[in-house]
Amino acid sequence: MTLADVDAFAMSLPGVTVATRWGHRTWMVGDRGFAWQRPFSKADLKRFGDAAPPPGEILAVRVESLDAKDALLEIGPPGFFTIPHFQGYPGLLIALRKARARDVRAAIVDAHAAMAAQGPARKRGTRKKASK
Repeated sequence: MTLADVDAFAMSLPGVTVATRWGHRTWMVGDRGFAWQRPFSKADLKRFGDAAPPPGEILAVRVESLDAKDALLEIGPPGFFTIPHFQGYPGLLIALRKARARDVRAAIVDAHAAMAAQGPARKRGTRKKASK
């Protein structure tokens, strides 16, 4: 699977748009990113040490919760992994070259659903008004 395949699939989901966040292609539902292109930064590469990072295109996807992330990583579908930068964050990475297309599609659908269910994002520092 490639980022072009991801794009074609993600764009078929309801309400999806594309934006650029952190300089990379990001698939959005409403104003929330649910999947994005995630090349490794210099800091990421340094953390791999002597281990070779996964080759090829890397996709990041949101997950519903940290528990969902842990469960998915425990199952261990090929190509799914995390890095220290994602510690404590409900998201994970997928090495597209190693992953099965059906697993990638399922992760994208789940990420889309998780972000769509959260509704519009609030700006930092704002609070919802209490209803009377």
